[in-house]
Amino acid sequence: MDYSLVIAAAHAAGPCPPGEEPAWGRRVHALTVDLHLIANQAAQDISRLDSASRFVAFLENVEIEESSRRGLLTLRNPAGDTEHIRTEQQETDRGRDLIARARGLQGRWVLVFRYNEKASATKQVRMLAHLMDLGDGAIAVNLAKKILLDAAGAAGGAVARAQAAWADAGLPDTGAISVAQLEQARAKLQRE
Repeated sequence: MDYSLVIAAAHAAGPCPPGEEPAWGRRVHALTVDLHLIANQAAQDISRLDSASRFVAFLENVEIEESSRRGLLTLRNPAGDTEHIRTEQQETDRGRDLIARARGLQGRWVLVFRYNEKASATKQVRMLAHLMDLGDGAIAVNLAKKILLDAAGAAGGAVARAQAAWADAGLPDTGAISVAQLEQARAKLQRE
């Protein structure tokens, strides 16, 4: 038996008041069990992180998927390709925490920890294990242009519409722009 959990639980329970030994003992027992369960969950989470693939991406959007009630993140890698990744259901503690974390990091570069979860015998779903903040929302111009082009849609004239929105927003041809500047160009595009 690992008595370190009992010691930690006794420390958390505080000193035993004189004459309250049975109640104090029950409190230490309950805390020991809680700490054991927390330690097991943490071990599973660490194992998931250790085996997860890692990549850098720009966190573009976070929404709740209607069918599954999972968080659905839209990520953009530095080459400009889009990837969607899901969290656990928003009704779970982990799902709620990951969705809140992702929403707080929207418009920022993040280090994504991703694993695949088996959805059926033939299908796997990309799942989010963790996100780490890598910096502010500055986006390279080439990546921003690709994002704006995707926002213009695949319909005819998308390139011309995206270029016009870029020019109307007064964005530069080189360097980087802020997320706010990109959103300004997207807003102009949506008003058309």
